[in-house]
Amino acid sequence: MFSHVMVGSNDLERSKRFYDAVLGVLGAAEPVRNVNGTGQARLFYRHDGVSFCVSEPINGEMATAANGGTIGFKCGSPEQVRQFHDVAVAHGGTSIEDPPGLRESKLHLAYVRDPDGNKLCALHRPK
Repeated sequence: MFSHVMVGSNDLERSKRFYDAVLGVLGAAEPVRNVNGTGQARLFYRHDGVSFCVSEPINGEMATAANGGTIGFKCGSPEQVRQFHDVAVAHGGTSIEDPPGLRESKLHLAYVRDPDGNKLCALHRPK
């Protein structure tokens, strides 16, 4: 359904350190760095046919996190959910909501905020 998701960042190098580590847990390689025609730098992480992008805001204003928004990342195991969470926290993210683990929904979940406040979810759905 989705081709890509893009979030804004107020410190692209800080975001690169964070997302290099966190998305590396999922198998994403180094991002492609791009500067658009008006000078904003962007990072494009590509994995399994989709892209996760981090950009300096194109309108020149401060980046803000979406209130009520969450970006979910599919994990291959409960252990990968835990690793996603722990690597995120070790690289400047903040653990939020319940601790990583199995929920009543039978999903393994972990929630963190990236250094710019974007809410991320690591999710494993048993087969």
